[in-house]
Amino acid sequence: MMRSTDNALSKDWLEFQRNDETRIESVHAHFKGHAYDPHDHDELLLGVTRQGLQRFSCHRSVHTSSPSKAILIEPGAVHDGHSAQTEGFTYIMLYLPQLWVASAMQQRNLGDIAALSTAFRHTLTDDPLLSAAIENAWFALHYKEGLLARDESLDRLMTVLARHIVTPRQSAASNARNQMYRVRDYLHDQMSQDIGLDELSTWSGIDRFRLSREFKKVFGQSPHAWLVRLRLRTARKLLAQGVPPAIVACQVGFSDQSHLGRWFQRAYRMTPMMYQNRCSNVLS
Repeated sequence: MMRSTDNALSKDWLEFQRNDETRIESVHAHFKGHAYDPHDHDELLLGVTRQGLQRFSCHRSVHTSSPSKAILIEPGAVHDGHSAQTEGFTYIMLYLPQLWVASAMQQRNLGDIAALSTAFRHTLTDDPLLSAAIENAWFALHYKEGLLARDESLDRLMTVLARHIVTPRQSAASNARNQMYRVRDYLHDQMSQDIGLDELSTWSGIDRFRLSREFKKVFGQSPHAWLVRLRLRTARKLLAQGVPPAIVACQVGFSDQSHLGRWFQRAYRMTPMMYQNRCSNVLS
């Protein structure tokens, strides 16, 4: 099991595991003060605060989780994290791949939710059954309790989680929103390039000031912030596949490996190499 410690004075620590078959990642961590810069994930995040007050911003609101509360964060939802008390906070978290969740939900006749969007009823919930289900699934995965323990606890988790999911209604998006989706797709396609606002403005036909304003209105963050988050999510995928960090940095648009490392550690509190080693089971 990998444990990352920032330094002896901070006493912050983070344990990380990745299940090879399901690709579900599990985290156990403790932080005092600042924990994470704003970031997002491709996975669904399900967590439980174990000690202290865990404060974070998500969906343009500030949330404070206390012990036994369940935390539910959708893919792509930007969030940060810090302690609301001097003694810090401890929590556990599961990172569930969207395709794995979609398959599990389809088996329960809940439709294809591989691209969840604002799909949880609440970011925080006091549901004790859900908190217990998250704890049990996390324990089975994090401590490698065996296939039966893993499968049964995950089945129970998805059954309990189902009542917390709202399938979004489809509605006609406005022209401005569609324009911002096209800008987002352009950023995705040009991720490895050094893109400026003037280039985005010329390509989209929207003046740079309105573009920045409308993009933030739709996605809750500036084009640059969204691009950094995209690069980090893509970097995680490539690192998990074994691509060397220096090549990952080049492919996703960071200037070099150090640039990738600085952003990666601010978002995930571990270096790219530490994450890759855990995913490839190099460390015991």
